Amino acid sequence: MELFLSEHKKLWRRAGTKISVFVCFLYLVVFGSILSFQWFNFGSKVDFTSSDFGRNFNGYAAIRDRQEYALSFGGDLTDGSLQQIVQDYQQMEAADSKRAWDLTDWAILNDWLRNLWPELHEPGSYQVAISYFEPEKLTDFYGRRQQVLEKYLENNNQTGKEKEYLLQIDERVSKPFYYGWIQGWQNLLSKTIDLSAKSMALFLAIVLSTLFAGEWHDNTSLLVLTTKNGRKKIAFAKIVTGLVFTVELFAMVAICGIVSQLFFMGTTGWDMPVQMIKLTAIAPMNMVQAEIYEWAFTLLGMAGYAGIVMLISSAVKSNVLALILSLAVVYVPTVIEPYLPGVLLKTLSFIPLVGSGTDIFRTYTFHIFGKYIWSPYLMIIVPVLVGIACMLLAVREWAGKVKPRGNGRKQVKGIHDVKG
Repeated sequence: MELFLSEHKKLWRRAGTKISVFVCFLYLVVFGSILSFQWFNFGSKVDFTSSDFGRNFNGYAAIRDRQEYALSFGGDLTDGSLQQIVQDYQQMEAADSKRAWDLTDWAILNDWLRNLWPELHEPGSYQVAISYFEPEKLTDFYGRRQQVLEKYLENNNQTGKEKEYLLQIDERVSKPFYYGWIQGWQNLLSKTIDLSAKSMALFLAIVLSTLFAGEWHDNTSLLVLTTKNGRKKIAFAKIVTGLVFTVELFAMVAICGIVSQLFFMGTTGWDMPVQMIKLTAIAPMNMVQAEIYEWAFTLLGMAGYAGIVMLISSAVKSNVLALILSLAVVYVPTVIEPYLPGVLLKTLSFIPLVGSGTDIFRTYTFHIFGKYIWSPYLMIIVPVLVGIACMLLAVREWAGKVKPRGNGRKQVKGIHDVKG
């Protein structure tokens, strides 16, 4: 414990650690959460020709108005309630288009209408579907959703046993859906948490890439031989220090983000199914279950990535090279992603923080030992296993590099001679 506390204190004394944590808090908590809710994502629009920053600083009040409006149609989403929602939007748009666009989930609803009732689309029309689709023709919502899902799977060449497997997962989705304000949950589950995971990779790399390599940089690696603890104990202490820092960084972002979310959004809409965000999603989850999954995915991915960074740090003697290689692990696959075939892309998603917790909205599968496995099941487990393997290798790699050669006493004596 004493050795761990010493390593942990040494890590936090570094200027790079303090600066990284501060910038992480500023970017992900202040801008990515608090100001996002209050201003540039959920503040009421000044006008609809301005950028995202063209909003009023009134997110808290605007969110409450949207939630209350959506709850006026609250309860089960049926053909009748959907027709009422569309009809009310059209009446509101005719009276005050700015209010209609600002108060409703019109963009999400518009996607539903275009995908479920394509025959109502008028070619060449400049209007969005929700503005002119006749409400009384919007029938058989769940039947059409099932048809769209099956067609979606066929278009992805997911047929036969794979299609059957995915549809069995979808059968566990509770119906009818519960309706409420969707946009806040959509932003949280489709963007915010995923962005936090990708961003924290940068700060982890900056801090942990020096954990082992920094000893060579500071010319202190050989002094390990003079300690009473032994090289392996020190290596394990560094690994535990890296893991604890990873959890500390995650806790800061996650706890602050959740507190901010509860303040601005409350718990309204937590029991809506994730299909309200994406109709073709098959995940049998409601919003809060999906959020728990994504935060768990982020934590385990960060732990796995920390293992990779510490392995790289133990394998090279340059802080700069360790940082570059650590960042390349996450960001190179992201850059080349558009040019990769689907099979390779899915395989690379097993690299910690390269994949995404938003796979719960997708229908990706892996075919292993003759069985189909939905990707979210594997992607929450494999990255952390990769990290554990890397941590064990990091201990072996670093301990081996500082192992004395020949007579240990002569080696230690040489160290004291240099210091003298």
